[in-house]
Amino acid sequence: MKITRQIVADKIADYLHGKVSQAGLVDWAERAMMNADFDEADVDLLTDIVGRLGLADVAEFGLRWQDCEEFLRRLGYRAKVIVSSE
Repeated sequence: MKITRQIVADKIADYLHGKVSQAGLVDWAERAMMNADFDEADVDLLTDIVGRLGLADVAEFGLRWQDCEEFLRRLGYRAKVIVSSE
């Protein structure tokens, strides 16, 4: 499967919504980097972001809200927070 901006943004959104754990996100990113099937038009951007996601389980790198927000912005998306009692 070719990795596109949309796929990376969806994976980050899944992580932020609690649908995938940090370990799951890291695993996906590591596998994506090994397969290296990125959309050619955005290969530099995608490998930079996915490579960074693959390091999120390393204490020196981690993964903060601001990181996800910045990654989404670079991918052409905007993160919004909705607080609900449900």
